[in-house]
Amino acid sequence: MSAKKTSVSDDDMALFRDAVGDVRPVKNDRVHETPVRPKQPRLRQRDDDDRSVMAALLSDLSENDFLETGEHLAWTRPGVQRSVLRKLKSGKYSIQGEIDLHGFVVEEARVELTGFLAAARQERRLCVRVIHGKGIARGDRGPRLKPAVNAWLQRSKHVLAFCSARASDGGTGAVYVLLRRPEETG
Repeated sequence: MSAKKTSVSDDDMALFRDAVGDVRPVKNDRVHETPVRPKQPRLRQRDDDDRSVMAALLSDLSENDFLETGEHLAWTRPGVQRSVLRKLKSGKYSIQGEIDLHGFVVEEARVELTGFLAAARQERRLCVRVIHGKGIARGDRGPRLKPAVNAWLQRSKHVLAFCSARASDGGTGAVYVLLRRPEETG
């Protein structure tokens, strides 16, 4: 379909010129484009990876991470799934026994803890709470029992995982300990 060309009357042209006013002819009607630099390419996969790492880190935070001021302990034996530690942190395992090590010197505490863990395994208890306290800073030495318990639990072949307790169970002054089933010793 072709467009019909209409002619403009002299009166319409005069009205148009009055409305437009004085105009100057353009000497150059070409547009000079300035080259637009392309934006730096975004690595979408890297951004997605960064977001997923941040989401994973934030999803592991618990009420203890915001309310407690002490050092949060968490450890799993290689091969133990992260979901196990997450459940342990949130108190999903039933606490089947506990020992309070307040008042013991380090060597006495080691003997008590070793005996307690052996008895717990013999009684087929899988999740126990160890109360070690937050420690009183003595000059530059700092707390002694808490780091000792941390090291002992990591060295024990019977421990699968442990983490600081929820605030209602002692917070960073206690740990939940997940023990290996007796038939899993190795």
